[in-house]
Amino acid sequence: MFAYYIQLGLRSLRRNPLLTALMVMAIGFGVAASMTTYSVFRATSNNPIPDKSSQLFVPLIDNWGPEDAAQNKGEPPEAMSYTDAMGLMRDHRGKRQTALYPVAPSVIPADASLLPIRESSYAVYADAFAMFNVPFLYGGAWQSADDEAHAATVVIGRKLNDKLFNGANSVGREINLDGRNYRITGVMDTWDPQPLFFDPVNTSGFGDPIQLFIPFTRAIDLKMATNGNNNCNKHAGEGWDAWIRSECVWIQYWTELPDETAAAGYRDYLRGYAAEQQRSGRFHWAPNVRLYNVPQWLDHEKVVPQEAKVSLLVSLGFLLICLVNTVGLLLAKFMKRAPEIGVRRALGASRKEIYAQFLIEAGTVGLAGGLLGLLLTGVGVFGVTLVFDPDIARLARLNVSLIALTLLVAVLATVLAAFYPTWRAAQVQPAWQLKSN
Repeated sequence: MFAYYIQLGLRSLRRNPLLTALMVMAIGFGVAASMTTYSVFRATSNNPIPDKSSQLFVPLIDNWGPEDAAQNKGEPPEAMSYTDAMGLMRDHRGKRQTALYPVAPSVIPADASLLPIRESSYAVYADAFAMFNVPFLYGGAWQSADDEAHAATVVIGRKLNDKLFNGANSVGREINLDGRNYRITGVMDTWDPQPLFFDPVNTSGFGDPIQLFIPFTRAIDLKMATNGNNNCNKHAGEGWDAWIRSECVWIQYWTELPDETAAAGYRDYLRGYAAEQQRSGRFHWAPNVRLYNVPQWLDHEKVVPQEAKVSLLVSLGFLLICLVNTVGLLLAKFMKRAPEIGVRRALGASRKEIYAQFLIEAGTVGLAGGLLGLLLTGVGVFGVTLVFDPDIARLARLNVSLIALTLLVAVLATVLAAFYPTWRAAQVQPAWQLKSN
């Protein structure tokens, strides 16, 4: 019976090609608009590290005081001073922890004919790799002893390894950064968490994959200035030593806490740390601290672009308008066939069978609209760079899940839109139709 209703539906669609084309176009354009913007919204609101997002935390400590916090609705600065970062690293209250900040060393190729390479780079501690689930193609992270020794070690990305060593295993070899040699301990496999949860402050959550990590202690030894934000509430003084002793905030700090009990204990520790700074005379205000896990931190930093949210709402509104028009077209199409419905009912067809016939016919229209919508969605995904920042637009991809979702939304939306026209069609009285004809 299902195949028979499909045949009836296709025959009906061919009988009114103009009406059918209007419905298919309405559904196709509506679905394409919503799926294109959804692909961007899905990418920007993605959980970048689902296995550990509830175990990784950003601690914040108010080292500026209530006057500055009042401007941020009572929130502490969104980064940490060198003094506080080193205090937390020294106390080592988490399972793992790292301070980190972006740096900008130049990679000097061994081939003198090649120009220096500048890649996205960070100074971190060894724990960062295990904390952030960084995969390795060759080798691995440096050891904690290398952090303590301020060693000239480095972890590079697969893309940089391809450039410098043609993809070969480069572990143990050296690269030149700003005229100094560093020993490679590991080559990362493709690692591109989006959003860039570990540093949304400096990247707004999106950017190119990181290709270079060096030890934090080594970067401080070499007086590598941050390549990101540096915020000060007052003059820091002159020179490097004055800067790192100042209350300027420029370091991101992460700690791994295995469960809520550990997180509660860490909050108590942060309050105790801030209270100790108050007693020592460094802070002149009550402790003001925060502890955010990954989803909370991304929400706090408003990583999902406002234009992605607005575009999604607008496109869903457009889809709704298209479906309202589809309801009207289906109603006109179905009621025009009232005599046919009356004859079928007189010959014994039940209302249930009328429902099945017309809903299947609507599903056929939805499938055709979905195929058109799929084509338009592909065009839209490639054209999102006209609306969104390139770092965000590149995340929108037409993959298998988006293809399936596009077809599902098209068919389901059309079937739902067909319920009222189908209900009206099922109410046709056979006797009236037979008398009038």
